[in-house]
Order: sequence, then C-alpha cells, then structure tokens
Amino acid sequence: MEQDFEFVEPRICDRFRGFLPIVIDVESGGFNAQTDALLEVAAVVIEMTPMGELRPGTTYRYHVQPFHGSRLDPASLAVIGIDPHHPLRPAIPEKEAIGQLFREIRREVRDRQCTRAVLVGHNAAFDLAFLNAAVARTDIKRNPFHPFSCFDTATLGGVAFGQTVLSRAIVAAGLEWDPNAAHSAIYDAEQTAALFCIICNRFRSIYEEARERAPQLARPEPVPPPEGDEPL
Repeated sequence: MEQDFEFVEPRICDRFRGFLPIVIDVESGGFNAQTDALLEVAAVVIEMTPMGELRPGTTYRYHVQPFHGSRLDPASLAVIGIDPHHPLRPAIPEKEAIGQLFREIRREVRDRQCTRAVLVGHNAAFDLAFLNAAVARTDIKRNPFHPFSCFDTATLGGVAFGQTVLSRAIVAAGLEWDPNAAHSAIYDAEQTAALFCIICNRFRSIYEEARERAPQLARPEPVPPPEGDEPL
C-alpha cells in the first residue's frame, strides 16, 4: 500500500533557529569604529527557495554623511575610492541611513516569520562593530540584529575552500571577481551573499542530518520584546 506524503515547503525561519541572515558590508574612513566615519552601508537579504536552497535576495544601499568630528584617513579613502564631500554624492545623515535600513530589515524579518536578524559579513566583526557604533551614536532603538552573534564568510571560506580573502574565496567557489568593482559596499555585500549561499547549500546535507539527530535543537529562539515605540 502506497503512502501519500505531503510536501512541506521549507522556511528560512527554521534554518537558523529563527534568525534571518542579512549580509552587511560597510565602507569607512578608517578601521576604528568609534572614531572613523561610516561612509557607505549595503545589505543583502538571504532568502530560501521553495526547494530549500539559499539565495541572495533584495539589496539595500545607503551613502552616509560622516558624523560630526569623525576621522577620515586619506589612505582608507584612496582604497575605497570615496570622496565623502563630493557634491554629487547622495549621502544622508547617519541616523537617517541606519534608521531606514533597520526599518527594511525589521519588515524582512517579520515577513519571513523570523525572530531577529543575524549579520553575515566577510571579517564580520569589522562590519558589526561599525554598525553597533553607529547605533550607539545615534541612539537608534529597535535594532533588529543580534548584538554580537554573526556569520563570518572569511571563516566559512577557509573551512570550505581553504581561502579567507574574499576575492580568492569567490574564485575558489566558481564565481567571477571584478577587482575594479571591489571596495564598493554593494558589490562586496552581493559577492559575500553569493559566497555564503554557496557554502550553506553545499553543507545542507550535514545540516539535515543534524536536524534529524536532534530536532529539538532546531527550535527558533523566543521573539525578543520590542524596544521603544518607533514605528515599523
């Protein structure tokens, strides 16, 4: 007697214990998140196909005005190719940029029935430090990101492909890298998102075996209480 099986479409909220991965890349006026200007931030939402594969989704990008008194290292500006004071640069104040980004991410988290976002970055501690510093400076409420947990594609790339440099990991993963487009927040974020998805998809069988072995560990984290009364 044949038994009918109902296909249950996989959900990204079940993949990472309720966390929604959001790739973040920042461009800055130096390496010190407390003193150096945040100049550009890009975010790529990670989504899941009906067959359970991860793929890059919507991209958000904001040009940011240097905060008052911030440091701008000429060597860093030369590498990233940003003129912070160019009259045609469509930059907005830091609080406005982060506020707009967080509203979009909170909506993405809610629409996917997740509990909060988790930052994905290449050398993720750098991006998370600049993001958290901007939040503290501007006193923004309802930060959708986990305050310290993150996924680092430098580590994942080293494990999966033996490469920790983003450009090398991208090539090792079978993708193309354009050195002329590098150090743009949107390009680096989208390449990092592609790398993250490739690695996660190739490790999918390990994840599924673990889920069968200990299904109770896959339960989502509790939804954190809202902070403040800022509208979505």
